[in-house]
Amino acid sequence: MTRLNSAGPTALQKVWKEFLEPIVFAVVITQFVATLVGVDGVSMMPNLRDRERVFVPKYETWLHKAGVGEFSRGDIVIFKPPREAAAQIPNLNKNFLGLWNYRPFLIKRLIGLPGDRIRVEAGEVFINDVKLDSSWTTDYWRQQGCWDTQSELANGATSSRAGVMPDQPEITVPAGQYFVMGDNRTMNGSEDSRLFGPVPRRDVAGRAAAVVWPIMRKTTAKYDCATERVSELSGPNVLNLRVLDRPEGFRNLKSELNK
Repeated sequence: MTRLNSAGPTALQKVWKEFLEPIVFAVVITQFVATLVGVDGVSMMPNLRDRERVFVPKYETWLHKAGVGEFSRGDIVIFKPPREAAAQIPNLNKNFLGLWNYRPFLIKRLIGLPGDRIRVEAGEVFINDVKLDSSWTTDYWRQQGCWDTQSELANGATSSRAGVMPDQPEITVPAGQYFVMGDNRTMNGSEDSRLFGPVPRRDVAGRAAAVVWPIMRKTTAKYDCATERVSELSGPNVLNLRVLDRPEGFRNLKSELNK
């Protein structure tokens, strides 16, 4: 005869079931399966807007770290800036309640892979001496009237402006690192590898695969070059849910490099 245990769950079992189990489950999902990341700022305009949320498949990152596959040129990646640069550039070093400092995650586009030679001239990017068609973003900035072709960031792979990197017209991306740039190509639009150097692969948290929030958005975003912010959202509302494919310029570049 089978006896049923009439005793209820212990206090520890209740704490696990009601509080700890959901937390552990959530941590496992967000660290190893997928998570959502919010866009903060305008450095990825016009392709990503402030406060949009993107879907990040974390399992890809773990596969890459295990030697399976690689992030590709044109991917939008989430990463922590290099530790040495964060110590010198105020925006790359945040403080939590006065208790400790941390490096906030950034979101940029992967431009160069390990071994690539990156050159920037008059706002145009060259990879291994092949010009990258950046019209997916430069057309927008030309229309807004503030595409940067004159500053040191528009005419060098790296700049000493932030006191981290030397002035270099060209840089070769070291092994195990990536060269990243924001899509915002105005004079002060993005703090990226031109200022803080290539990003170690270990500091890349994942790839932004799709925009999932907000569900709808205005079709047109006007950028005020003087204030360096979006000044007007207009036009009809359209569905904002979309896959973040690599721009065609990167596909064309790959074909050119493989010739």
